[in-house]
Amino acid sequence: MRGCAYARYLAVVQAQLASAGSESVAADVAVAAELIVGRIVAGRVLYAFGASHAGLLVQDQFYRAGGLVPIWPILPASLMLNVEPVTATSTLEQTSGAAADILVDVPLGAGDLLLIVSVSGRNPVTVEMCTLAQQRGATVIALTNVTYSSAVEGRGGPRLFEVADVVLDLPGVVGDAAVVLRSDLPPVGPTSSAVGAAMLHGLMVEVGARLAERGATPPVFASANLDDSAAWNAGWIAAYRDRVTYL
Repeated sequence: MRGCAYARYLAVVQAQLASAGSESVAADVAVAAELIVGRIVAGRVLYAFGASHAGLLVQDQFYRAGGLVPIWPILPASLMLNVEPVTATSTLEQTSGAAADILVDVPLGAGDLLLIVSVSGRNPVTVEMCTLAQQRGATVIALTNVTYSSAVEGRGGPRLFEVADVVLDLPGVVGDAAVVLRSDLPPVGPTSSAVGAAMLHGLMVEVGARLAERGATPPVFASANLDDSAAWNAGWIAAYRDRVTYL
């Protein structure tokens, strides 16, 4: 039946979203949200890092409608998907010492909070980003697929879920692609983007709700395509311009 494979993929995503709503994951999200709230109330920002496709999930969190304003994305050009050849991003992810170079000009320090997104959680750039941040006195929240990561070895060291302070377990299968078409073909249909984006947006919604419960105004962007949003967004941009470089 035409469309059957499409429906299979959507069913997999829906099942993983249900897993992301489990009590255990929700409890970890609550811990992460409270950490972010504390930093925002203290006038700090949330640093966020992801490499390659994980970087897309980070990009989806800042400067967008309904997203938090105080997010400082760490997005080195060498790990973005417009690099040619794009295979260079995989090489760099697996290179020990790359994280130290990336962090040279990032003022991440004691008392700060860093969100790291890595599906496999095995590559040196993300693990070293975590440990270097912790050495600076920062706390690290990781969004990573523990099932996937547990099935592979760390590349020369521990895996991200083994070193992060708070772990948000991203549901998914080993290898990420979840739909088997035929036994002689690799699976298709990666799910980490769809489920990971939902989890991170849900986390930020939880942050906003907790701020509102405290009587604070959540610092979020309104859609720039709404006619009455300009003044609202301009106010937040002015408030955070000295703390968030992309503004």
